[in-house]
Parts: sequence; C-alpha cells; structure tokens
Amino acid sequence: MAATAAYLDALNPEQRRATEHGVSGDRASATTPLLIIAGAGSGKTNTLAHRVAHLIVNGADPRRILLMTFSRRAASEMARRVERICNRVLNDKGGLSADALMWAGTFHGIGARILRDYAEQMGLDPAFTIHDREDSADLMNLARHDLGFSKTESRFPAKGTCLSIYSRAVNAEMPLENVLRRSFPWCAGWHDELRQLFAGYVEAKQAQNVLDYDDLLLYWSQLVTDPILAEDIGSRFDHVMVDEYQDTNRLQSTILLALKPDGKGLTVVGDDAQSIYAFRAATVRNILDFPGQFSPPAEVVTLEQNYRSTQSILSAANAVIELAPERFTKNLWTDRTSAERPQLVTVRDEMDQARFIADRVLENREEGVALKQQAILFRTSSHSGPLEVELTRRNIPFVKFGGLKFLDAAHVKDLLATLRFVQNPLDRVAGFRVMQLIPGVGPASAQRALDAAGAHPSPMEALAEAPPPARAGDQWTAFIAMLREVSADDVGWPAEIEAVRRWYEPHLERIHEDASTRLADLIQLEQIASGYPSRERFLTELTLDPPDATSDQAGVPTLDEDYLILSTLHSAKGQEWKTTFILNVVDGCIPSDLGVGHVDEIEEERRLLYVGMTRARDRLHLMIPQRFFTHGQAAQGDRHVYASRTRFIPKTLLGHFEQVTWPLASRETQAEAAARNVRIDVGARMRSMWR
Repeated sequence: MAATAAYLDALNPEQRRATEHGVSGDRASATTPLLIIAGAGSGKTNTLAHRVAHLIVNGADPRRILLMTFSRRAASEMARRVERICNRVLNDKGGLSADALMWAGTFHGIGARILRDYAEQMGLDPAFTIHDREDSADLMNLARHDLGFSKTESRFPAKGTCLSIYSRAVNAEMPLENVLRRSFPWCAGWHDELRQLFAGYVEAKQAQNVLDYDDLLLYWSQLVTDPILAEDIGSRFDHVMVDEYQDTNRLQSTILLALKPDGKGLTVVGDDAQSIYAFRAATVRNILDFPGQFSPPAEVVTLEQNYRSTQSILSAANAVIELAPERFTKNLWTDRTSAERPQLVTVRDEMDQARFIADRVLENREEGVALKQQAILFRTSSHSGPLEVELTRRNIPFVKFGGLKFLDAAHVKDLLATLRFVQNPLDRVAGFRVMQLIPGVGPASAQRALDAAGAHPSPMEALAEAPPPARAGDQWTAFIAMLREVSADDVGWPAEIEAVRRWYEPHLERIHEDASTRLADLIQLEQIASGYPSRERFLTELTLDPPDATSDQAGVPTLDEDYLILSTLHSAKGQEWKTTFILNVVDGCIPSDLGVGHVDEIEEERRLLYVGMTRARDRLHLMIPQRFFTHGQAAQGDRHVYASRTRFIPKTLLGHFEQVTWPLASRETQAEAAARNVRIDVGARMRSMWR
C-alpha cells in the first residue's frame, strides 16, 4: 500500500487526513462519520474525489458507494476524476469505468431512482412522470381554478406564489402558518384556502401519476420512516457521501440520517460560511449540528489552505466572516502573497460606479487580463441596469447569468411534453399542451379527450377509439398515429424522439416565424437524448438537471471571442475570476432591505458577501455608491436616497482594505470639480447683490 499511496502525496496534510479517514486506520475508526469543512478555494472537489478513489483502491465496491452532489454535471465530473485516479494507481488500462459509480447524482435524481425501485411497496405506479416547476405551477393553477380561487373578490396569490409556499412548507418541514408568517406575510389571510388548494393539488398529482420536484424528496423521506425499508435502502450502500452539505434542507437531512443512523460510512462536505440558499429552504443548521448527531461525534477535518486568492483578499474575507456569531472556526491562508489590498471604492452614484468599472475593466484588458477573467457581481439582477447601459455604450461585450433556460423555450417544452404524454397518458398538463398544438383543438376538446382517457383502463386506446374533435380532421389522426408509433416497443430509443420531432415540425413552422432556428434546437435535443439509455431516464434527468440555456449546448452565447461576466452573487458560487467587482456594497443592497427581518437572514447576507469576496483571485473591488436615484417618490420630493457602507464592514475592519474615492485620476481640482457640479451658484449671486 505504501507504493500505491504515492498518489496522495500531492494533497496537503488536512486533505490527506480527510482522504484517509476510516481507511488508513491510523486516525479514526471506519464507523466514525466524517465532516469535511472545506473553505472557499481549498480543493474540496479534489479532496472528495481522492477520498472516493482511495476507498475503491482499498477494496470498496464502487457500486455500493452513494455520491450525492447538487448537479448531475458535478457528479459526472467527480466520477471522471475518480476513474482517472484509480486507473493511474491500479495500472489497469481497462481500468475502472466511470459507470461503476452507478449511484452518483443529485439528491432528486437518486430519489427518483429509489422511488421507482420501491414504488410498489409504497402504492406508487413506477411509470410516474416528473413535472418541472412551470408544469407544477400550471397544475397548481388548474386546482386553483377548480376551487374557484381565481374568481375571489380580493386578489388570491398567483400560481407561482402558491407553488413557492407549498414548496417551502414541504422542504423546510414547517407548518403552513409558520411559512406564511415568516416568508409570505402578505398571504397569511389565505391560510385556510391555501390548505384546501394544496390538498387539491396533491390529489390532482396522484390522480395523474405525476410527481413534482418536492415529491422526490418528500416521498423518499416518507419511505424511510418505515424501519425495514430504511434499513433495506441503507444496506445497499457501504459509503454515503454528500457534497455541498451546507445547501441541504431539512428533508434531505432527514433522508440522510435515516439511511445511516449510526453514521457508519457517512461523509459530508461543505462550508457553513457559504450557506446562501435559504430561499430554497436550505438551512445552515444541517452542517452546524452534524457532528453532535452521532455518538461518538463525527470527526471534523477543516481545509484552510486556499489555492485561489491572494492573502490580502483572504485576510479581508476572514475578517468579515469572523464577525458571524456562530460558525466553524477556520482561517483561510495561502502561499500567494500580494501587497495589493482589496479596494473599498466610494463613488457618487450608480452612474459613476458604472463608469469606474468600465474604465478599470478596459485598463485590465490592456494589461493582459481577458474580459472573461473579470466579473461584476451583484445582490439582485436589477442592480446591474446602469452598468449594462454603460457597457453597451462603451462597446464592452458581456454575458449575464442567467437568461432564458433551455427547457423554458416553448418549442422545447412542446417536444418534451409530447414525450411525457407518451410516457404517462394521465399527465393532464402535458396532454393539454400537446393537444392544443393541433389546429381545431381547444381547451374544451382537449379536456373531453383527457377525461375519456383518464376513465379508461388503457388511456392510449381510449384516445384512439374516441371520436376526433370536429375541427381537427386529419391532424388528429396523425397525432394518434404518432402516439401509437412512439409508444410501440419496436421503435426504440432514441428513435422515439425523432418520430415526435417529425410530427411536430409542421406545427413548429405554423406557430413560429423563426422555425428554422428552433428546429436546430430540437435536433440538438435529439443529440442530447442519444446519451441516455431510455425515454424514462432522459425525461427524468433532463427535468431534474436541465442545461442553463441553449448556449450551454450550442456554443458561446456571443459573437465576440471575449466577453465580461455579469452575475448575481448566488450564481457566482463555485466560480473564480482574476478580477472581481461587487456592486452596491451598502446597507439596503448588501444586506438586502428585503432580507433583514430575522437574525438568521442577516447572517445569510453576511455569508453572501463572503462568497462574493472569495471569488477573486488577484484583485477585488467593493463598490460603495453614496446615493441612489429613485423612481417611486413624489415629483416634489427628493428623488435620491443616501446609502452607507454595509454593516458587515465596520470601522474595525477598514485596515484590511485600501479606501479609494473616485474619480481620483481626474486632473481637475476639488474646487473645479465642485464648480462643475453646481447648476446655480447662489453664493456668487448673493455676493453680487452688494457690489
């Protein structure tokens, strides 16, 4: 083993300690759970990959390792890293296949597989289909309409709000009244109606054999309340590993502890200082409370060596997060020294903020820093408006994350809804969408057809035997023929999606003027589909982990070879750039004036600033506009408000920053600058009165 362990030599001592935990036998028993607190830029992914590989090299069966990440792409990348390490160590060119880690994926993706395996034992049809958020909102709206809530005299919450309330209550395992009081106070008066609506929504899902995102965790958590089933599922895995544990919600924690109640073989990785997704019901308590949930307590290994930022940036970020009242103690450090401290840049207003950034971005580019290596981060998407105008005026190309999601495009949703309807003819949301593509078929005709299908033991046969809608003619016949062809066993996957696309093309050309561009997307979707073994897997995994935009599959989303990055702080997590600017580092923006109702909300805002600061490798600029112009005040009132530096950087921390007031580079004197800003020199007029 000494010879083969040379592959661990590249790890630092704490990374190696985490990798060898429970395997080398010199530090901890294999029964002890492990918590890896991985600071920003500390090589978390590399450490976790080495831990999985080290287990396999020492005899662990990769088919009995459950690895859960927060995106399917992250799981795939992890599997590839593990494969490379194992093949290098074992000197086997055939080697370990990445497919050997057959249980690597997201919580929701793994949940879908578990539910299909145990469907019959929980009274669930294993052929269920999965609704994305938009489809779930549409089904919620149907239930809302059926109950008459769309006709109330006072405004009832919209479908998206209703779904958000439902989702928060489920994922946070919180009573509805608490969710309304804390997160949706403007909806509190509808408590009884919302309970009735959610009951109707659940009944509709069950009648149509569909699950939404939340059901994949909710059903799984209910499944493991049965001790026999929980033990059976847990016994399938010798090792369970969870990445980004600070971003899990209560349901996910419940599932994890049910799978491994004694903690044996359990490893979780995360950073409490980067817990920023409470709006998705994630709770930092999961990672803070983890060590004490076992007896003996979990082993805690802290990764503090940072491989990204300069020490001056880390010192400032450390100082900001050290003021958090509750956290795991860590002090990020690096070998990368720099005399350049992060800048606190005070500017007059948002327009000067935009001009400063545009100037610096172009200066950096002339010094050899590509636009792609520079990022502007902001708390909410609306904060970047003035900057976008200035960048456009200065001809600086940029990409803003994120835009239209790939699966939100109408033509892509049409094609996927058709496949979902073939998979599950009881899925009314999919059926309504597909049938109304046919000329002559409206909501009433579609509902009659779906009612007939739902009442028949063989829904597809019922559709074929039912009289066609009067105005649909041959188009209905072609629709039924397509359904029969795609559902036939002899067509096979992925030929099924090609058959659907051929049927859909005439409708695409009729509905959309840019049909040729949209057709290219559908052909791209077919290429994506060819990478999945079945229609079921394709629909499940694409729904649970879709590409962010068409550009993710079709290439760079701009004609320019280089472009600046604009991103919200949430979307920036996990990224890094040589130069980073953070907009509006003032109270009211960071922390957001909408996120200061509770102490834990304020603390999340602190962590959000910390995440933004630790994205920077070489240079960090925190922007402080002194005033903001408003649009909602009365015409006779003051149309701007003044802001102060964020409370997260008090005076005691200013020594970690270089304070800059801009413009500094102007050659004009302060008096000249003041004169330039004066519209009416009242003082001069007063003096002239007496001369």
